[in-house]
Amino acid sequence: MSGKAVRIVFMGTPEFAVCSLKALVENGYNVVGVVTAPDRPAGRGQKLHQSEVKRYASSCGLPVLQPEKLKDETFLEALNALKADLQIIVAFRMLPEVVWKMAPMGTFNLHGSLLPHYRGAAPLNWAIINGDKETGVTSFLLKQEIDTGNILFREKIPIGPEMTVGELHDSLMVIGADLVLKTVDALADGAIIPTPQDMLSIDPTRLHAPKIFKENCRIDWGRPGNNINNLVRGLSPYPAAWTNFQLAGSETSVKIFKASVEQANHQCKHGEILSDNKKYLKIACADGFLHILDLQLAGKKRMGIAEFLRGFPNAGSYMAK
Repeated sequence: MSGKAVRIVFMGTPEFAVCSLKALVENGYNVVGVVTAPDRPAGRGQKLHQSEVKRYASSCGLPVLQPEKLKDETFLEALNALKADLQIIVAFRMLPEVVWKMAPMGTFNLHGSLLPHYRGAAPLNWAIINGDKETGVTSFLLKQEIDTGNILFREKIPIGPEMTVGELHDSLMVIGADLVLKTVDALADGAIIPTPQDMLSIDPTRLHAPKIFKENCRIDWGRPGNNINNLVRGLSPYPAAWTNFQLAGSETSVKIFKASVEQANHQCKHGEILSDNKKYLKIACADGFLHILDLQLAGKKRMGIAEFLRGFPNAGSYMAK
C-alpha cells in the first residue's frame, strides 16, 4: 500500500505542527481531516484566536474538528465518519484510548526528543537547560501511558553551544516534518518493526520533561555560569529566564534572552552587577560572571545591552536577585 493512499487524520495545534501538516498536504498525502484546539479569546480585545493548524487547514479546505472534550459523542461520531486509516499527532493534547485506537493502522505521535528521554510537555527546553549536546525527534505509536509507546523512527540533531530553544524548535520542526512522511510510508508498506522503549538505554536524569512554570525560569545566581547560561538558552525567547534588578529598595523584573560566560575567581556577592555603564554588564555567579547581551525590563521593549545602558547609566550599582 502506498503511503499516499492512506486516509490520514492529523491532530495538532501550534506552529510546530503546521510544518508536518503542510508537508503531508504539499506532498500529496491523503489528509481527510484535521483536529485542533477550539478557538480561544486572546489579546487585549479578547478576540477569538484560531490555532495555527486551523488557519493552515482552513486555507487548504480541509475539514476541521475542534472538540472541547475528546470523549464527546458528537466529536467521536464526526471523527469516525472521516474513516481514517491512520492518525498523526504533532503537538496536541493527550488522547483518550477511544480516540487513539479508532484508526485501523493506529495512531503515531511526533515527539521533540530522542525517546525514551524527555517524556513530557517541554522536551526541547529541558534538553538545553540540562546542557545536552544532542537531541532530536521521535515517531512512536501511542499507548495509554504518555510518551511510552513503541518507537518507529528517531532522528538526531546536535545542540550547538549557543543554540537557543527557539532555534532548536525551528530546526526540529523541519526535521520532524520529514520524519512524519517517512513514518507514514513505512507504516503503509509494513517496512518498520516498532521498538519497545524498554529495550533502549535510559538515563534516569533525562527521563522526564515536565511543564515549565515561572519559578523554573528564575535565575539562581549562586549556580555556576554555564548552568545559568544553559537556563537562559533553554528558555529563550519564551518564556525567558528572569531575575530582579534591585536598586535603593526598588525592584524590577528583567528577562534575559542572551548571555555569555566569563570564568573567573572573584570576591563579589552572587548577583552583584559590574558594568562600565557603556558596553558591558556582567553579574557575579558561583564561578565567574554572566555577561548579559540581550534583555527586557518589565514594561519595556527587548534591547541589546548597549541600548539598555544608555537608558540606565548607573546599572553597575544594581543587584540581581
